[in-house]
Amino acid sequence: MRTDLHNKPDNCLVEVAMEILGGRWKLAIVYKLLQGTHRFGELKREMPGITPRMLTRQLRELEEDGVVTRTVHREVPPRVEYSLTPTGQSLRRIVGLLDEWGRAYLEAHPR
Repeated sequence: MRTDLHNKPDNCLVEVAMEILGGRWKLAIVYKLLQGTHRFGELKREMPGITPRMLTRQLRELEEDGVVTRTVHREVPPRVEYSLTPTGQSLRRIVGLLDEWGRAYLEAHPR
């Protein structure tokens, strides 16, 4: 159960961001959705280390937090698509900076 986000101290609002985006997969999901709308199977294929259960859980949490939107198309078979909300799109710069940092880190710390 998540703690009340509005009770975080003003001097550490990074905790709010970490509460919403923390974990191994959420930023990776956002990164994929920044490239465009994806269906569940597409996300699963592009993230081979995640289980279907974990992907479902992470997408639900991101949806509850207003980062991701889920669109169900009423057709046979049903088609469900995931995309970013304006709040999710606002992470573009942050995710880009993290991507750059990750690349620089791997270059500076080769095996």
